[in-house]
Amino acid sequence: MNISPPTELLTARQLAARWGLSEKTLERWRMLGTGPAFLKLGSRVLYPIDAIEAHERRHSRRCTAGSETAGICR
Repeated sequence: MNISPPTELLTARQLAARWGLSEKTLERWRMLGTGPAFLKLGSRVLYPIDAIEAHERRHSRRCTAGSETAGICR
């Protein structure tokens, strides 16, 4: 039997504290589909830590001067 280790889950309150956002912002992102992937278990909303870290990587930037892929940021 192959059982994987449990995934760490954060509540919306914990994620909001991690990112310095309000829980309302996370709620809006869930509605728009722009935030990290989440689990909805009954009335509970939980965020797997791997989905949070993937979201953080996708939104990490080195500069604000334009597109990194266009070679503007060095």
